[in-house]
Amino acid sequence: MFGIGKNIIEGAFNTTGDLAGSVINAGGNFADQISNFGGKKIKGKVILMRSNVLDFTEFHSSLLDNLTELLGGGVSIQLISATHTSALDSRGKVGKKAFLEKWLTSIPPLFAGESVFQVNFTWEDGFGFPGAFFIQNGHTSEFFLKSLTLEDVPGYGRVHFDCNSWVYPSGRYKKDRIFFANNTYLPSDTPNPLRKYREEELLTLRGDGTGERKEWDRIYDYDIYNDLSEPGDGRPIFGGSQFPYPRRGRTGRPRERKDSNYESRLPVVSGLNIYVPRDENFGHLKLSDFLGFALKSLVSTVQPALVNIVDFSPGEFDKFQDVHNLYVGGLPVPLDVFRNLTEDFTPPMFQELLRTDNDQRFLKFSPPQVVKEDKFAWQTDEEFAREMLAGVNPLIIRRLQEFPPKSKLDPNMYGDRRSKITKEDIKSGLEGLTIDEALNQKRLYILDHHDALMPYLRKINSTKTKAYATRTLLFLKNDGTLKPLVIELSLPHPQGDQFGANSKQYFPAEDGVQKSIWQLAKAYVVVNDTGYHQLISHWLHTHAVQEPFVIATHRQLSVLHPIHKLLVPHYKDTMFINAFARQVLVNSDGLLEQTHFQSKYCMELSSHIYKEWNFCEQALPADLIKRGVAVEDARSTHGLKLLIEDYPFAVDGLEIWSTIKTWVTNYCSLYYKDDNAIQNDVELQSWWKEVREKGHADKKNETWWPKLQNFNELIETCTTIIWISSALHAAVNFGQYPYGGFCPNRPTISRRHMPEVGSAEYKELESKPEKAYLKTINSVFQTLLGVSVIEILSRHASDEVYLGQRSSIEWTSDKAALELFEYFGKEVSEVESRIIERNKDVDLKNRSGPVNVPYTLLLPSSTEGLTGRGIPSSISI
Repeated sequence: MFGIGKNIIEGAFNTTGDLAGSVINAGGNFADQISNFGGKKIKGKVILMRSNVLDFTEFHSSLLDNLTELLGGGVSIQLISATHTSALDSRGKVGKKAFLEKWLTSIPPLFAGESVFQVNFTWEDGFGFPGAFFIQNGHTSEFFLKSLTLEDVPGYGRVHFDCNSWVYPSGRYKKDRIFFANNTYLPSDTPNPLRKYREEELLTLRGDGTGERKEWDRIYDYDIYNDLSEPGDGRPIFGGSQFPYPRRGRTGRPRERKDSNYESRLPVVSGLNIYVPRDENFGHLKLSDFLGFALKSLVSTVQPALVNIVDFSPGEFDKFQDVHNLYVGGLPVPLDVFRNLTEDFTPPMFQELLRTDNDQRFLKFSPPQVVKEDKFAWQTDEEFAREMLAGVNPLIIRRLQEFPPKSKLDPNMYGDRRSKITKEDIKSGLEGLTIDEALNQKRLYILDHHDALMPYLRKINSTKTKAYATRTLLFLKNDGTLKPLVIELSLPHPQGDQFGANSKQYFPAEDGVQKSIWQLAKAYVVVNDTGYHQLISHWLHTHAVQEPFVIATHRQLSVLHPIHKLLVPHYKDTMFINAFARQVLVNSDGLLEQTHFQSKYCMELSSHIYKEWNFCEQALPADLIKRGVAVEDARSTHGLKLLIEDYPFAVDGLEIWSTIKTWVTNYCSLYYKDDNAIQNDVELQSWWKEVREKGHADKKNETWWPKLQNFNELIETCTTIIWISSALHAAVNFGQYPYGGFCPNRPTISRRHMPEVGSAEYKELESKPEKAYLKTINSVFQTLLGVSVIEILSRHASDEVYLGQRSSIEWTSDKAALELFEYFGKEVSEVESRIIERNKDVDLKNRSGPVNVPYTLLLPSSTEGLTGRGIPSSISI
C-alpha cells in the first residue's frame, strides 16, 4: 500500500524541502493563531487517524510532525459559509484559520485507532451556516480524517461533516482540500455560495488525463486493459479494439519501450502499490488481515517452492482420500524443505497460509462444507444438478424451449451446431411424458456451455487443457429436484469449424465402467461451469463491469448529490481489489490462467462474452425471465412466478432484490418529485452519459441502455448497481471455498479427453476409477494453488460492512433518509430470518441436498472469516 514502507526522508522532505515550506509558513500560521484570540468561539471536534498509527514505519514522520507543531505549523481548518458570499466573488465567505489543539500532547494509541482533537473557531456575526471547510495539513505525513463536528453554531446548533478521506501534506495539492457538511442537494438546489466549490471539487477529481498518478492524487480516470501483459507474449490489449472490455482506473504508469501501446507492469512484489485513489484503498484493518499479503506471498514465494515439492513428491492424487487428507494432515513434506520454504516469512503470514504444527505437513486446509457431512454425496446426480440452483454459479441454467437444443453461432462460420441429442436418448427419463409434453409443462432445462466456449475451444485445446463444449439436459421432477438426462460433449471438427462439431452423448449409470465414464462426463461439465463462473459470472459480470460506475460516480456526482450518497457505500474497495486482480489474478501467467482450463485465453474469452453483456439483464427479474426460469405474474410475490419453485438463489435473491428496490424507491422519492427533476439534473445526466460513453465505451451504441429520463429508469438503474455490488457478488464469491475447496467437486482444469475403449486410459478407468478421475482433473500442484486462492477469496474481512449497514451513522443530515435506511436495515434482517426458516423446511430438497449444505450465500449477515454466508455492501474481495 502507498505510504507503507516508503522512504521516510523522501516522504518528509520531498528532496527540495516540503518541511522547510511548512516551517516558512509557520510564522503566518502562528500569526493567525494570535489573531484568533478574543471574539466569540464555537467548538469543534475532529476525529482522525494518524498515519503512524496505521504504519509503524511512519514513526520518524510523526517526530517531524511534532517539530512542525513546535514551529507554529500544524493542521488548520477554515469554515466556508453556505449562506453568505465573499466580497470578491460568488463563492462562500471563508472564515479565519483555526488549528487542531494539543497535537503534541495527544498520544496516539499503540494499535490502530482514532484520535480526537478540539478546535476553536472565531465566530463572525453574519457568517451564516458553515456548509463546508478547507483543511490544510502542515505536517509531513498524511492522516485519515473521519469527521468534524461543530457544536452550538449560532442559529443552527450542531453541524456535522462526514469526511472519511486521507489528507496529505498541503504541498501535495494544487488546491486546499475541501469537505462539505453532510447535507444533500441536487445541483439546482445547492446554495449559491457553495456552487462554485461543488463544481471545482468535481474538476479536481477528474484530473486532466495526463501524468503518472501519485499516491496522494485524488484523480479518477479511465484506461483500457493494456496492463495485463508485456508486449510480444501473445495476449492482446482489451478495450478500444477488436477485444472490447469495460474500462479500468487509469494509473498513468510509463509505457513499455518495446510497444508504447502497453502500460508497464509493476513487479509482482509491488502488487499492493498499484495506484488507485487513496480513499479507494483497503482500510487499515483489512490491510493488516491476511487477505492481500497471502495472495502476494503465494505467487512470489510459495508457488516456486511448491513446484519443487511436487517434483519429488507424487504429482498426482491416487484416490479421493488423498484429497481429503489435505483437510486432516495437510501435504507431507520433509522438515528441512518446509523450513527452507518458510524461513523468510514473518510468523503471522505463513502461520495462516501454511498452517503447520511442525509435524512435517503443511497446507492443511479447513474442511469445505461440501464434504463435511458426507464424503461421497458430492458424486450423486442430485447434488450435481442441485448446485446449478444453489451452488456458486446458479446463473447459467435455463429452460429448454425447443428440442433438440440449437446454437446461436453463425452457421457460415461454425456450420451446423445443433445438438445431436435425440428423443430416444432422453424419453426414458421423462417419467412417462413425451418430449412435447415435457416442454409444454416447462420441465426440461439445460446447462449450456456450448456457444460461449466453442469459438475458442480449438485454441484452448492447443494448450495443456483438453476440454469439451458441453450441453447438459435435465428434467424437473415432481419433488422439485432436477434429474440429469444426458450430457453432450462436443469438439471442433478436425477438418474445420465450418463442418460443425463432433459430438457424443453420455448417460447416467450406476455401476461398472459406465458409472465411471458418467462421472467423468459430469467433471467436464463442471470444469466448464467453474471456468465460466470465475471469469464471467464473477470477474467480468461483477468486478469488471462495476468499475466504470465507481469512476463515473466520483467524477460526475458531487458528494452532496443524493445518488452519490446512495451508491458510494457499494463501491468500497472495488477499485483496489480490481487493481490487485490485474496484478496477480487475471494478468498474463496469473493465478487464473494457471488454475483454470481457459489457460492463456482467459481474458480473451471473457472479452468475447462481454460482447453480449447487457446491463439491464443483470437485474435479477430480467435475468430470470431471460433464462426462462420465471414468467411475469402480477399475482405472485415480486411480480414473478418461478417455474422451478425450489430455486434457492432465485427465491432468496428476489427477496433481497425487492428489499433493495423498495429502499431505493423510497430514498429517491425524497429528492425527485417528478421526471423533470431527473431530466434537469445536470450531474445525474453527465454521470449516466459518461458511464455509457467512457466507462463502457465499447458498448456505447447499444440500444438497450436506459435513457435515465424518468423515475422508473432511475430506480431500476440504481437497484441494479446495488444488486450487482452486494447480493450478486456475494452469491458467486463466498461459496467458492465451501463448494470448490474440495477440488473433485468443482475441478477447474481437464488435462485429458474421455478415454477411448481399448486405450490404456480406459483400462485404468476400469481398474482404478478414482485415480483415472483425478488424473483427468487438476494435478496436485494445480489443486494446492487453486484451493489456496479460493480460500482467501471466500473470507470476510474484519472491517466488512454488510447490506443494510453503513460505516457511518451520520452519512446524511436528512432525518427522513436516515429513518428510511433504518427501516431498510430491519427489512434486510427480516429477509435473513425467512431464509433461515426456509432452510429448515425438509420439503425444499434443493436447499440442502445430499451434501447437507444449507443455502446460506444470501444470508445478509456474517462474522469474520470463512463462513459461506454474508452480503457485503460492496465488491471488496
